[in-house]
Amino acid sequence: MSGVWVFKNGVVRLVENPATESHRRNKVLVHTASNEVITSYAVLERKLLGLGWDRYYDDPDLLQFHKRSTVHLISLPKDFNKFKSMHMYDIVVKNRNCFEVRDM
Repeated sequence: MSGVWVFKNGVVRLVENPATESHRRNKVLVHTASNEVITSYAVLERKLLGLGWDRYYDDPDLLQFHKRSTVHLISLPKDFNKFKSMHMYDIVVKNRNCFEVRDM
């Protein structure tokens, strides 16, 4: 990965080409074992549950998952339309070799 890491509002994200950030390509999250593009939270939840993640229901504004025996927590916006590449990379980092982010 090349680009610039940007820290904004307490979140670190990778900007691949800062000069053309407004014209960046769309990203998709892919489950590597099945080569399936994650197109909804229902699909993502099935994949995460199969990997040992549990769903949390504490915050009505977030979709959250916790992995047993770890400190990892995945927090996602309730609306899938607000699911951004920073959320995708969070999932990739916490699930090595299970997901990857690709350009559309």
